[in-house]
Amino acid sequence: MAVKEVLPDFADAFPFERFNAMQSAVLPALLDTDENVVVSAPTASGKTAIAEVAICRTLDAGGTALFLAPLRALTDEKEREWERFEELGYSVYVVTGERDLNPRKAERADVLVMTPEKADSATRKHDSRRYSFVTDVDCCIIDEVHLLDSDERGSVLEVTISRLRRLCDLRVIALSATMPNSDDVGAWLDAPDETTFSFDEKSRPVPLDARVATYSHGENAFADKYRRLYRALDLAEQHIREEGQALVFVSSRQDTVQAAKKARDELASRDIPVDARGDFEYHTETEDLDNDTLRKSALDGVGFHHAGLSRSDRNRIEKWFREGRIKLLFSTSTLAWGVNLPARCVVIRDTRYHDPLEGEVEMSPLDVLQMLGRAGRPGYDDKGYAWVICDSAASDRYRELLEDGKTIDSQLATESDSGSGPAAADLAVHLTAEIVLETVKDIDDAMDWLETTFYYARAQRADAYVTGSELRDRVSETLSWLVDAGFIEMDGLAVEPTALGRLASEFYLDLQTARTCADLAESEDLSTGDVLTAVATAEEFDSVSARSDEEDAIDAVLGNRREDLDPGARKVLAILRAGMNGTTPAELQSDAWVIRQNALRLLAALRAIVDRLADGHAANLVRRIEARVETGISEDAVGLTAVDGIGSSRATSLAAAGYSSPTEIAAATPTELAAAGLTDGVAKRVHESATELPALDIDWGAFPDRIERGAREMCEVTVQTSQGDARGALSVTVNGKAMTSKAAYLGETTLPVGVFGGTADVLTFAVRVSFPDLPLTPVVQTREVRVVDS
Repeated sequence: MAVKEVLPDFADAFPFERFNAMQSAVLPALLDTDENVVVSAPTASGKTAIAEVAICRTLDAGGTALFLAPLRALTDEKEREWERFEELGYSVYVVTGERDLNPRKAERADVLVMTPEKADSATRKHDSRRYSFVTDVDCCIIDEVHLLDSDERGSVLEVTISRLRRLCDLRVIALSATMPNSDDVGAWLDAPDETTFSFDEKSRPVPLDARVATYSHGENAFADKYRRLYRALDLAEQHIREEGQALVFVSSRQDTVQAAKKARDELASRDIPVDARGDFEYHTETEDLDNDTLRKSALDGVGFHHAGLSRSDRNRIEKWFREGRIKLLFSTSTLAWGVNLPARCVVIRDTRYHDPLEGEVEMSPLDVLQMLGRAGRPGYDDKGYAWVICDSAASDRYRELLEDGKTIDSQLATESDSGSGPAAADLAVHLTAEIVLETVKDIDDAMDWLETTFYYARAQRADAYVTGSELRDRVSETLSWLVDAGFIEMDGLAVEPTALGRLASEFYLDLQTARTCADLAESEDLSTGDVLTAVATAEEFDSVSARSDEEDAIDAVLGNRREDLDPGARKVLAILRAGMNGTTPAELQSDAWVIRQNALRLLAALRAIVDRLADGHAANLVRRIEARVETGISEDAVGLTAVDGIGSSRATSLAAAGYSSPTEIAAATPTELAAAGLTDGVAKRVHESATELPALDIDWGAFPDRIERGAREMCEVTVQTSQGDARGALSVTVNGKAMTSKAAYLGETTLPVGVFGGTADVLTFAVRVSFPDLPLTPVVQTREVRVVDS
């Protein structure tokens, strides 16, 4: 069907002139009905165009479309691709956790692009002005809906779609690679049979020959990696010799580089012809590459592709691969989900990979099928060839996957094997969120909510893995655990969240981690070590592993501290400790960024919890630790980071020049600050920002120097800001024992202080002021009162 005939006003939004047979079969359901639509079709069969047709229909009706992309990297891809919509006068806005949200742009957007995780977070906060735009969506397109089966992300996608359908009167278009039970997804989304489509491999533009290839183990993992590489080259060689191309998936960014280096030598030794070597124009073009290693590799017709390359380098490699100049391309899995870059031959060299948070992880069946689906170039190849390389022990499992596909199941109520926490951890997390949102107010509401999930839809099938009564029991057990753990309260059958439950939901916390944070808030004398250990042992880091080459670096940072912790937790602790001092050992740097970013989120959550359940002094300690982990600045100078415009490097320069607090920055002149290494413009802005932060005066008033034994006197201490203002925590102690405390927004406030002449000869009073939201060192002033006999 011709695009101009079907969508005359949007023809320029499509990079082709005619819809293919699969797309044409779906068009009536998309354009002539308002029903929800489910499309299961092979990878590379053209599902993206179906998403774009759904977007066009929504835009034509004046509505807003939401596209849920499976990976954050793909949200950027869609933003670039859909400049075509911008050229037609529509706005496309990407919402991710990596960008500062502009609520005004989001509200005005015609097409929103988000990951399931960001959509989950946004829908939890839908009643705030910042995220209210999410309730205005008219059509939601789920790309790769088979992610429902993902252990890590499936339940997030599931509850997010259920919540969106409750919040909005929206249409859902669910797209998936081939899955045997697309009818289950249709039943969940209330898509009738006539708008639920399941296309088999015959719908692929190029037939796929997918097989398993085995290898024999070597002496160690390093040797195995190269045995698999040579096996991959053996499989690809024939196709490269026949003017085809090969795409080889490996487990990490570094592996793409190392495999490409080795493959260049191997192609030369096998005398495999590569046209690029004699192409002078191509040689000239490669000089524009940012990555030197990639430049050398590309000249020999071998490329590598990963998210760490610059955008321009990735664009060039993709272009040259499409043009046939790159004959052999090594890539991480991101390329399988994102860029449409097929090859005649696809080989998965590595079925396991290292995840900074999960350790050594087996590649998911969904990833495997997605990668293999890239085999076969429409218009160029009569057949695509794909292999999974694995050892003999795993071969039957992969052969079964290739023959039967992967049935999609819900992961919402999968039982945890951690031995701690609720039996179904994901169910507990998401049920808490619904209670916080007041969707669930009693156990009947909980069952009603469950009936909106894919989990419930799967349970209704003939091969159901749980009965209706078991569902209710599971919900009741989960609610009981939430009550016992302090996340909700129950009065009869009614439920409502506690403060801890609200904070756990707001910060997207694992519930065991939230419980640990609450326990920490009850500590009388919270220390830096307590905070760092709580983060390092959080459930979010439960699967972190320490490799053998990292152990010496961990010991170098920690010494013999916390030898009672598991190696993974010690690794996280070492990265945090080293990060606070601005020196991370080279052996730990590959995982350090991911671990620190997750730790900062946990520290922000811990700060909010101790602020709510304990006091602002504890929250201020956590805030200072958070700032040090983020910037690597010393404890003495961490207060400088409270000034807008001062990050790690500027704080280090200012500290070296003798500045240790915003008050000292405010007392200096811009000229003096410039002498410490700042530019004139930065010095002026930093000075202005410092004057907006609080500087305190503590007035002891008519506080006595002495008091008679047995006498008592009531006094007042006044705390006020001479500049700036902020929320503060104030307390008074005498001889180290708490007397009074108060939270106030400074300004000016008074503290009642009783002076009692007891048995001690000297009373040392201390006024302490902390700022829970700012990484400022607490202000402490003391006053001594002598106790005299009458």
